[in-house]
Amino acid sequence: MRYLTSGESHGKKLLTIVEGVPANMPLLKKDIDESLLRRQKGHGRGRRMQIEKDLVEITGGVRHGYTLGSPIGLLVNNDDFKHWTDIMGEDPIDEDAKIRRVVSRPRPGHADLNGAMKYGHRDMRNVLERSSARETTVRVAAGAVAKIMLKQLGINVVGYVKEIAGIKAKEIEELTIEERRDISEESPVRVLDKDVEQEMMDAIDQAKADGDSIGGVCEVYVEGMPAGIGSYVHYDRKLDSKLAGAVMSINAFKGAEIGLGFEAARKNGSEVHDEIIWNEEDGFSRRTNRLGGFEGGMTTGMPLVIKGVMKPIPTLYKPLQSVDIESKEVFSASIERSDSCAVPAASVVMEHVVAFELAKAITEEFNSNQFPQLKEALDAYREELRRF
Repeated sequence: MRYLTSGESHGKKLLTIVEGVPANMPLLKKDIDESLLRRQKGHGRGRRMQIEKDLVEITGGVRHGYTLGSPIGLLVNNDDFKHWTDIMGEDPIDEDAKIRRVVSRPRPGHADLNGAMKYGHRDMRNVLERSSARETTVRVAAGAVAKIMLKQLGINVVGYVKEIAGIKAKEIEELTIEERRDISEESPVRVLDKDVEQEMMDAIDQAKADGDSIGGVCEVYVEGMPAGIGSYVHYDRKLDSKLAGAVMSINAFKGAEIGLGFEAARKNGSEVHDEIIWNEEDGFSRRTNRLGGFEGGMTTGMPLVIKGVMKPIPTLYKPLQSVDIESKEVFSASIERSDSCAVPAASVVMEHVVAFELAKAITEEFNSNQFPQLKEALDAYREELRRF
């Protein structure tokens, strides 16, 4: 499985083409829309989410509620484009109008300057429109397809917030995945620990009042992945490394952890590794899950636990210093519409990015031309593991 995305933040539309989804898999528009609407929620979101109503249009690869095996086209309109047609339209405009609209002042923390240097753009609007996190809309759409597949294979994925601005949610390991989903959905900041929910919201409100922004940590929890998915044989087939790369590809994410992650560096080996146990009903498992469901680049059959670190959004209402690329004059960076904290929404994005990597790994491991065959092969493999 793979996907490509296209579109700019204030362009006409955003689109993705998802390839490699097995034929004869149930897929409904409403299930993708549900994921898209979840991405738009969260305390601290900016005005853009009040403008857009992200709903998908399926343009190919699905007929009468079932996938065809051919590439799936997914399209999301940018409702705000009507206010940007002169700036973002594809038709040529006269030079005077073009000069008046040139963005020559790069914003610290964004892709503006590096992208302009790479592609030779003197108008950095060409960079910032594509590097915007608005692109994650269709990444969520692609991930929604993957989540639907995984759920029908008995694999469930949920994302939520672990930390905002240094305010940490306590560990609640006994929660089922259904409880994690329900509690996070009810929370304005998508946190499982109700004791810190208001404190997080207050921190977001204070950052907004100060013209600043704050970041945090998201976690994705997965149940149902069988042992042995991934590889120890080649470095580029290790599933945990693929997940880390996928998490780091999300806008503003600066770190990824599996299980204990960096905390493992501060513990003894006896406090890090998971003892192996066995019973006749379930086969092999682990007494603990400190390594987050991975050993040797492969799943262990335990729940997967992946964390991602999101930096504060760099668009600030008390802007930082920068330098104009034309005049070389020092200036205060421009202010564009932005969130004071996007960590709750980012947890939804991370959930769907992780889901896609897991679905991709499953389709690479088993016969996946037809969904019924894929399910049958995975069920047989699970039984084989149970009897190992």
